[in-house]
Amino acid sequence: QVQLVESGGGSVQAGGSLRLSCAASGRTFTSYVLAWFRQAPGKEREFMAGITWGSGYTFYADSVMGRFTISRDSTKNMVYLQMNSLKPEDTAVYYCARGPAGRSSRNALDYRYWGQGTQVTVSS
Repeated sequence: QVQLVESGGGSVQAGGSLRLSCAASGRTFTSYVLAWFRQAPGKEREFMAGITWGSGYTFYADSVMGRFTISRDSTKNMVYLQMNSLKPEDTAVYYCARGPAGRSSRNALDYRYWGQGTQVTVSS
């Protein structure tokens, strides 16, 4: 069984930064992708960033390239999302998810395991 628990959300002013954390437990992750998605009210869940657990290969949505950085600490089974230069439109619930082995997918349907989410609110 895979468990993902997010933390680090909160309220911040535009231009500020937050770092989200995702604690992963359960089956080993070596071949899998861990990713961050977000969902704003009334909108579909949106891919933000992904990382291949074994190699550390990263990939991003165009909308956050250069502002968000995904990383992982395999010794602690943690995945992080450093978010800089935050904008009001970044306001959403952010989710950590485990995706398919060997495939850098941006499609939420490919991700089987999800955390409970953490709220990020950016005020102008």
